[in-house]
Amino acid sequence: MKITVNGQAMDVADGLTVEALLARLGVPREYTAVAVNRDVTPRSTYGTVTLREGDRVEIVRPMGGG
Repeated sequence: MKITVNGQAMDVADGLTVEALLARLGVPREYTAVAVNRDVTPRSTYGTVTLREGDRVEIVRPMGGG
């Protein structure tokens, strides 16, 4: 199925969870925020939120600097 991650189209397996997507992308959960279709996904539900065709996922990590 096709989803969009941080503005980039991506083909993924049906039934992929947010947790599995982060693992596939090599993104550590620590200090990571995820929104699916503009709704923030609580970290405690990453393993149970299943992505669907056409979902738009934003993955945000803090950046240091000043």
